[in-house]
Amino acid sequence: MVDRIENKILSNLIHVEDYMRKVIPFIKDVYFDNVSEKTIFQEILDFINQYDGLPTKSVLTIEVENRKDLSEDMFKECVTIIDSFTDEKVDQTWLVDSTEKWCKERAVYLALMESVKIADGKDEKKNRDAIPSILSEALSVSFDDHIGHDYFADAQSRYEFYHLKEDKIQFDLDMFNKITKGGLPRKTLNIALAGTGVGKSLFMCHQAASCLMEGKNVLYITLEMAEERIAERIDANLFNVDIKSIIELPKPMYDTKVEKITKKTHGQLIIKEYPTASAHAGHFRALLNELHLKKSFTPDIIFIDYLNICSSSRYKGTIVNSYTFVKAIAEELRGLAVEANLPIVSATQTTRSGFGSTDVDLTDTSESFGLPATADFMFALISTEELEALNQIMVKQLKNRYNDPTMYKRFVVGIDRSKMKLYNVEDSAQKNIVDSGQDDTEVSEKTTRSFAGFKV
Repeated sequence: MVDRIENKILSNLIHVEDYMRKVIPFIKDVYFDNVSEKTIFQEILDFINQYDGLPTKSVLTIEVENRKDLSEDMFKECVTIIDSFTDEKVDQTWLVDSTEKWCKERAVYLALMESVKIADGKDEKKNRDAIPSILSEALSVSFDDHIGHDYFADAQSRYEFYHLKEDKIQFDLDMFNKITKGGLPRKTLNIALAGTGVGKSLFMCHQAASCLMEGKNVLYITLEMAEERIAERIDANLFNVDIKSIIELPKPMYDTKVEKITKKTHGQLIIKEYPTASAHAGHFRALLNELHLKKSFTPDIIFIDYLNICSSSRYKGTIVNSYTFVKAIAEELRGLAVEANLPIVSATQTTRSGFGSTDVDLTDTSESFGLPATADFMFALISTEELEALNQIMVKQLKNRYNDPTMYKRFVVGIDRSKMKLYNVEDSAQKNIVDSGQDDTEVSEKTTRSFAGFKV
């Protein structure tokens, strides 16, 4: 029998325990195109799972003989393959590398076959939007030798991790830096929750402008407003002028302002518009690749305006419920954040009941509670007539994986809607807010600012 890599893999799975334990978690029976080899692998895997050891050739023969789904010819072929197994010494590094390469090649081949089936309309469960994620998953196949954190053996590295200064994207708003311990970490999904017109896009435009001035590369994806309208809001923020006045700026003055901003930062800002409900994480991934190739642009942070009007690469909104659909979008965006090694900031609408509420909660998330379950950081933006009169907007923490969400659970920031800006307020403005989570030493009295409807 001519030696094939499949034969080497199967033979060493029953002869070399170190090799077996290293590769068995990554090998799938579908990788074997020969039915007899697939059958033998299934029996090896069943034995390992049941007895936590290596089967012998005679044991494999007995197990194969006991199967009821094999013809006489298939059984004979299985026995011939098993008899060919030897305990020949093979360089283990080469064998592991070759096994990993084989797994990758088989995974990609099978993904291509599945993609062709989907493209031809022969898969009733998946549509063509699923193809990029199928191929991406196949291309990511690798042998990860990290098998977990040993609490005692890795105590020293854990201590070093505690004192490692994490690379974060900072806010220019002090309270947001306090509640996130210095900004947004990479590989995270961060969500602002608010009603229509409260300030979701304003918050994202302000933060995009802030990141740009900090020298960061910013990608702003909009599915709601035109690219020029987003740029107009960011112009108002950076120019520090009323948004209505931008159109009245003389060309020389406009050019001068843009030039001054260009000199103050080495960051870049790209704004990309997609039609509503037409783009998903696969499109955004392709955009990242295209920007890297054509403009040598790699973002440090991505803003997506906004999550609920994205589409899913796995599901069609018409054939699944809103919980599954929105949760899938959130999972895919968070996966993109991990893959691209950056934070993603997006937003979601409140429900109808939460629209006029002065005490928005997680249950007021529209369409899917799966979104807050997936997000790393989620906060509500709340506006009332009293707050508007003070040029303030209230922020309420809803979920926070970076810090204790009960500290500064509620706080206010200044807002200038005409200039699309947020700003820090005096410390005194944070005092006497119900359920703020501040220390008693920070709150001079038990009196509270009157916001009707706030839960105590």
